[in-house]
Amino acid sequence: MVKPVIEIEVVYAAVDRQVLRTISVAEGVSVRAAVHASGIAAEFPELNLAECPLGIFGKVVADGDSRPVQAGDRIEIYRPLQADPKEVRRLRAAKAAEAKARNI
Repeated sequence: MVKPVIEIEVVYAAVDRQVLRTISVAEGVSVRAAVHASGIAAEFPELNLAECPLGIFGKVVADGDSRPVQAGDRIEIYRPLQADPKEVRRLRAAKAAEAKARNI
């Protein structure tokens, strides 16, 4: 039995450019398999698609290998964070407190 074909989007934003691909995949294919099928890895060889976090419409997918895609999904490939947001806020707060202490 042939599975129906559905259309999805796969997006990736590098530091210098963005790519959005609309592709057709068999219904029931996993999120990670759909990303591989998109061909984005060939365009961005620095991507390790086996380890990149993935999301659908801004929500992280816990297990991209088992979560099936649905028609119309926009799969997002996330880059690793350059800095921990909590650490950045902590440093900013410490710097502001230091500046305030100097002005008193």
